[in-house]
Amino acid sequence: MEKFFATALLLARITVFYNLAEGAVSVFFGAADETLSLFGFGVDSFVEVISGIGIWHMLARMMRHPDASPDAFERTALRVPGTAFYFLAAGLIATAAVNRYTGLRPETTFWGIVISLISIVTMWLLIHFKLKVGRALHSDAIIADANCTKTCLYLSFVLLISSLGYELTGIGWFDSLGAVAIAVFSFREGRESFEKAKGKSCSCQNCNPGIQKGFK
Repeated sequence: MEKFFATALLLARITVFYNLAEGAVSVFFGAADETLSLFGFGVDSFVEVISGIGIWHMLARMMRHPDASPDAFERTALRVPGTAFYFLAAGLIATAAVNRYTGLRPETTFWGIVISLISIVTMWLLIHFKLKVGRALHSDAIIADANCTKTCLYLSFVLLISSLGYELTGIGWFDSLGAVAIAVFSFREGRESFEKAKGKSCSCQNCNPGIQKGFK
């Protein structure tokens, strides 16, 4: 069992550090190339870091006290990204509307294609191993976290489609629509963060990682 516990914590750490790197690269190239969808994708990754730290802390707590309720740090680590996701969603939609009105288009979406492909592979591997560990430990918390990671996978596909669409056609709508789709996912993530902070069910798996059975 200790081997699986260690693997679960390792996956949580990988998730946090990967999102940090992905966020930095995406924001840099998104700003440099004026690619709104890539920039929004990067900011979303940064917000995911805060939530990921909360999951990391939760796993460590559950290893020590499996039946304990979420502490103040965990609730804060969910409320802060919840608010940030809402602001990100509003900002992306507003900027996309301005870009369409002014006719602003990205210089290139090449890096959006590269980053999204790397992210798709990484997220798929994280989901696969989180589910494997969660099932081995019979942990609702880890399984829920794995299913919530699917949102990041969906965002990567959105970025890939919008980036490919623009690169192949040069139509600015692709980048703006990609940004709006990312905004929708961000809004949903924000809502889920607040629900988990309040102790409600996680819509990804109909369970609350902080108050369920944890490591049985």
